[in-house]
Amino acid sequence: MNQANTDGAGVRGSNGCMTRREAVRAGALVGAGLAVAGGTAVLARRAKAPPDPSGPGTIRSLPVLNNLPARADEDVLLRMQRELVKAMAKPVEQRRWIMVIDTRKCVGCHACTIACIAENHLPPGVVYRPVVTEEFGEFPNVQLRFTPRPCMQCDSPPCVPVCPVNATWKRADGIVAIDYDKCIGCRYCIAACPYGARTSDFGENYTDGVAQGCPEGDESPMFGAQAPWADQPSHEYGKAWRREGHQSPAGNARKCHFCLHRLEAGQLPQCATSCIGRATYFGDANDPGSLVTELVTKHNVQTLLPHKGTKPRVFYIV
Repeated sequence: MNQANTDGAGVRGSNGCMTRREAVRAGALVGAGLAVAGGTAVLARRAKAPPDPSGPGTIRSLPVLNNLPARADEDVLLRMQRELVKAMAKPVEQRRWIMVIDTRKCVGCHACTIACIAENHLPPGVVYRPVVTEEFGEFPNVQLRFTPRPCMQCDSPPCVPVCPVNATWKRADGIVAIDYDKCIGCRYCIAACPYGARTSDFGENYTDGVAQGCPEGDESPMFGAQAPWADQPSHEYGKAWRREGHQSPAGNARKCHFCLHRLEAGQLPQCATSCIGRATYFGDANDPGSLVTELVTKHNVQTLLPHKGTKPRVFYIV
């Protein structure tokens, strides 16, 4: 019969099984570790993030479309561009960015998805604006419905309170932002978002291993794995982000931010500019004369998952 080896502290028995005393001790140690980790997260959460810039210093005087007189029949992109310049001439706390998507006009071309990837140099697995395709009806009367799904920029964003290091927050202009330098990649925010609007950057690149097994000499790939466009930085949040050596934002949570870097230059979000059906509208909800305000008040407008109580700032015309 196997006899348990005991030394007063209760060690593992000779049969390799854990004794009851050892199990209790292991549980205490794990519990203590979790308590320390939890305490650290609580302290980090209590520490307030530095306030965003506000006031007159955020006013932007943008020389956009100065030489092109406005016309009543001009393209909606030009109208939204003018309204964007008008909004940027106000302090950031007086702007309220929203997006309106007309699903009746969306043809499912995915131009917005591709344009967003190109604009933000998104790596494999990171998509800010997918287009969800739904089939409804019965044969032969079958139809497709396309729903672009950017970040909802919620007024009550569930992704903000779950972040243990305050790396994500709601800006004064309504955009939910992420500080890549703070993000620890825990992905709590990804799990908290009911829209699936956040993805994780695993540090992969489209050019990884592309030249493996390819012929050499005159038949070799022109660039191989060192394509110059692959090394271009992303300019999200107005900063040049290079992912070499798994630097930020590699390893971080990422999402749509209404192309903040473009807004600062007086340009519309890339998805609105690239939409061939003019199905995406963007502007300042605090401007009663803006196109987005007009659309929200006149049409049958809905939000996604209103029962979640997140108060999305992306509206859909159906």
